[in-house]
Amino acid sequence: MKAIVMTEPGAPDVLRLVDLPEPTPGPGEALVAVSAAGVNFMDVGARRGRFWTEMPDPKTLGVEGAGEVLAVGDGVEHVRPGERVAWVYAPGSYAERVVIPAAALVPLPDEIDDRTAAAVMMQGLTASHFATDFYRVQPGDFALVHAAAGGLGILLTQIIRLQGGRVIGRVSSPGKVDIAKAAGAEHVIVDSEGSFADEAIRHADGEGVHVVYDGSGPATFAGSIEALRRSGTLCWFGPVLGAPDPIAIMSLPKSIKIGYATFADHIHTPALLQARTRRLFDWITSGDLKVLIGHDYPLADAARAHADMESRTMMGKLLLNMPARAGG
Repeated sequence: MKAIVMTEPGAPDVLRLVDLPEPTPGPGEALVAVSAAGVNFMDVGARRGRFWTEMPDPKTLGVEGAGEVLAVGDGVEHVRPGERVAWVYAPGSYAERVVIPAAALVPLPDEIDDRTAAAVMMQGLTASHFATDFYRVQPGDFALVHAAAGGLGILLTQIIRLQGGRVIGRVSSPGKVDIAKAAGAEHVIVDSEGSFADEAIRHADGEGVHVVYDGSGPATFAGSIEALRRSGTLCWFGPVLGAPDPIAIMSLPKSIKIGYATFADHIHTPALLQARTRRLFDWITSGDLKVLIGHDYPLADAARAHADMESRTMMGKLLLNMPARAGG
């Protein structure tokens, strides 16, 4: 089978398309023919050597995708061969086949196609965690969403609106404004320098926002704090771009709260994974949540997908596509 491996930590050119042996599912596992794999900043972090350092190189990248179950190991009753499924975290998903613990698989309803499922699992579950769990948005709350035209920002904006919140989006260039507004942002700030706080406060009735969702790295950390109102919450995420400098807790202003949010805390049991994903799929089938796929790439073009993601010029979700039953 074909797969994308990284030969060593580095730039996108360390990614290689190689032939690997066909995997076999063990007890509690399923063999899946991958139809589409999501491209995430987590994958970029692994490629750069920030994550998965305990795994020797070369190693197959990718964690998210959708496809068809080909075979199951002993004791698997949750899924069966021929069933379409999706997953949010299965290392090695940049491949034509992948073996995944059956408990990590979510059966797909007929109304959700493979590309949509692969595009929404990680970012959709992350956005759901941010807006309904980590900070439960209330009607009328002002939320500042960084990278509002990206795959996560687009979904997060829509879910905040479903909760009754009001979104102020921040984007890095004028060409992304319409995408953020189409997702539901009432106001969009164009900023690439980290100078957004005053404008966000003005749009939030002059008091500041209730919550900031910031995965844009250290450059925006101080501005995000400044944009909050009293007792506001900063939801910090996205370790790939680095962490802010250490801060003294007694220096925090306005009784604000800061937390580091990870989607795994939203789905820490198989039952929660099924329930949270069903809610995502229900939002999609009802038309309340729209998934924007920014670009599709063949598996062999994974390096180009990584370069495009790192350029910060792409909008929406990036996918690697391959035949559901590609030849090995």
